[in-house]
Amino acid sequence: MSDVVAERGITTAPAPIASPGEILPYAIFAGFALFVLMYFVGGEQGVASLVSGAGVHEFLHDGRHLLGFPCH
Repeated sequence: MSDVVAERGITTAPAPIASPGEILPYAIFAGFALFVLMYFVGGEQGVASLVSGAGVHEFLHDGRHLLGFPCH
């Protein structure tokens, strides 16, 4: 037989993962990062372009088509 004995009747409630106040700064940062990513994938061309030339457009060209953004 095994020497390990399991105690019965002792249960503990799991601790909460995090409160909403602790998660909020990370959620804001993630939302801003996704907004910037969507700008560069979907809108970095034309009049609103932050980077001159077509480098960003060509680098993200296939991702732009994958997400359904028209680009030409």
